[in-house]
Amino acid sequence: VTTIPTIGFNVETLEYKNINFTVWDVGGQDKIRSLWKHYYQNTTGVIFVVDSNDINRIEKARDELQTLMTQDELRDAVLLVLANKQDMPNAMSASAMTDKLGLHHFRRSWYIQACCGISGDGLYEGLDWLASTLQKQQQR
Repeated sequence: VTTIPTIGFNVETLEYKNINFTVWDVGGQDKIRSLWKHYYQNTTGVIFVVDSNDINRIEKARDELQTLMTQDELRDAVLLVLANKQDMPNAMSASAMTDKLGLHHFRRSWYIQACCGISGDGLYEGLDWLASTLQKQQQR
């Protein structure tokens, strides 16, 4: 399967479970990561997509995730991690990725969902958690 990495960013507005989401899809390449900070303001939820089949880059993903989630502007944001490419034969489980990414160290609401971007398996379960969690936060 050939995929095209995001260059720069894409932005979409969508409604899911009666919540309007403005979704910023920002590229993950090294030279683009320094631009991420420009998208943090007013962020209530972060969806961090990780290639669960790429054991060689999981430490880099962990480091980037930890750097991202320590930003002051994201202190109240909830975190959904999508463990993508579960259709691949060597994909790490969501449990293994939880450990490798150090998710138990985060002091915020977080959830990890195994998924396959191509088939869509697992995506709605992750979005259901995100929508439910954000609705609960709004009610406080």
